[in-house]
Amino acid sequence: MSALSRRLTRSCKIGHVTMGGSAPVVIQSMTNTDTVDYLATALQTAELARAGSELVRITVNTPEAAAAVPKIREHLDRMNCNVPLIGDFHYNGHRLLIDHPGCAEALAKYRINPGNVGFGKKKDEQFAQMIELACKYDKPVRIGVNWGSLDQNLLARVMDENSRKAEPLDATAIMRHAMVISALESAAKAEEVGLAGEKIILSCKVSSVQDLIAIYRELSRRSDYALHLGLTEAGMGSKGIVASTAALSVLLQEGIGDTIRISLTPEPGGSRAQEVIVGQEILQTMGLRAFTPMVAACPGCGRTTSTLFQELAGEVQDFVRAKMPEWKLHYDGAENMTLAVMGCIVNGPGESKHANIGISLPGTGEAPSAPVFEDGEKTVTLKGDNIANEFKQIIERYVERTYTKKLKS
Repeated sequence: MSALSRRLTRSCKIGHVTMGGSAPVVIQSMTNTDTVDYLATALQTAELARAGSELVRITVNTPEAAAAVPKIREHLDRMNCNVPLIGDFHYNGHRLLIDHPGCAEALAKYRINPGNVGFGKKKDEQFAQMIELACKYDKPVRIGVNWGSLDQNLLARVMDENSRKAEPLDATAIMRHAMVISALESAAKAEEVGLAGEKIILSCKVSSVQDLIAIYRELSRRSDYALHLGLTEAGMGSKGIVASTAALSVLLQEGIGDTIRISLTPEPGGSRAQEVIVGQEILQTMGLRAFTPMVAACPGCGRTTSTLFQELAGEVQDFVRAKMPEWKLHYDGAENMTLAVMGCIVNGPGESKHANIGISLPGTGEAPSAPVFEDGEKTVTLKGDNIANEFKQIIERYVERTYTKKLKS
């Protein structure tokens, strides 16, 4: 199934955000602050929301963290940030939700890991308690299986069943199958307790690209629950970005997935918003959604004379990303604008003509001038030391005259 004809899962409402069904794929992120520090958590949540995160997950692991959740919601509301909050629970979620009704109410969704919701005889009881609370407060639940905390009793059962087969599966296939079984059986239990199917989201997180693809293909084939995609512990920098892109792009192209998270390890002190930007760029480059104008730029070669085109490409991308929140308020469609910053005459003019706005900077031996093209037509030639600012002014004027102004409410 292609990305343009997505599989229709059951739709799910999380706060004001709709996911599943025919809704666009939603971007999620997660804070890494101590939730007890409610001000720091609210500020980071707002930063992620400004970057484009449509859902934000926070850790709720202690009574103090649970008590902080309503304060986080209050601070976000004061900042006019209405992003839905997801509570990430492990081990003691049932107790925290019972003891802190303000937390249970303030969260828009609960995340439960069936591998550590409880152990032994208490597992089913504590899982049922969390589902009952979700029903009481009318909250959707993500049942999130993780291969690092897979239910060992379930795994042992699946391995025992496999050993009796005429052609047993190998260890990798068993692990994949066990994760799918854990998600589907947990979802069935949640429905038995009373949670509607459209309030259930499933995920099965692994850190291997091929495992993720295989698991979600089986999940998609065997159910119509909304699915949350993400490569867990993807890593740092280019490795994390490439691995996440490789896995999610295959699934999204097949119409699998309703919400995504890019689990990047940030540089020390680095912004958590990078994972949001990567998620947006995956969806936008695949043609699934548009968030901000994208800049096409050549890589450079022996024909390009300086770093000017590289600097301009980066400056223009930063400029439109910074302007997009303002444009989104006042203009319809500016996020679909295409831009090109090229470094020589070989592909420069042609690539520039394909974009809404393009500039072809001079390369080796070329005249020190930069023709600008708007919707395929040359409109001006820029020269001198102020090309960057003049080009950004051209972009501003193009947005103002091209995209429909929104009516003030």
